[in-house]
Amino acid sequence: QVQLVESGGGSVQAGGSLRLSCAVSGGTSSRYCMAWFRQTPGKEREGVAIIGSVYSTRYADSVKGRFTISLDNAKSILYLQMDKLQPEDTAMYYCAADFSVCPFIATPAHFPYWGQGTQVTVSS
Repeated sequence: QVQLVESGGGSVQAGGSLRLSCAVSGGTSSRYCMAWFRQTPGKEREGVAIIGSVYSTRYADSVKGRFTISLDNAKSILYLQMDKLQPEDTAMYYCAADFSVCPFIATPAHFPYWGQGTQVTVSS
């Protein structure tokens, strides 16, 4: 059974940094698509960053140049390095995984496996 366990959320002041981790267990494949999403109360879950076995990394316009997604294949850990954090980055962050090629537009519906979420709060 595939499990995703996130860690690394917390509270930080604007301009600060956090690194989220997502440990993946129970599934291996040469093809994969992994992503970070975030959600605030009353809003839809939005894609933040994506990394796949075929396509290169992609980012939401709102985080380009500030966030970096990476995957340690040996440890099966997905990371999201978040720098220059702003109050509007405050949200619950979720990692997601699928063992297939990333679609051109990856929506939450594409991913069968999800982490439990980790809260990120950025104060001004």
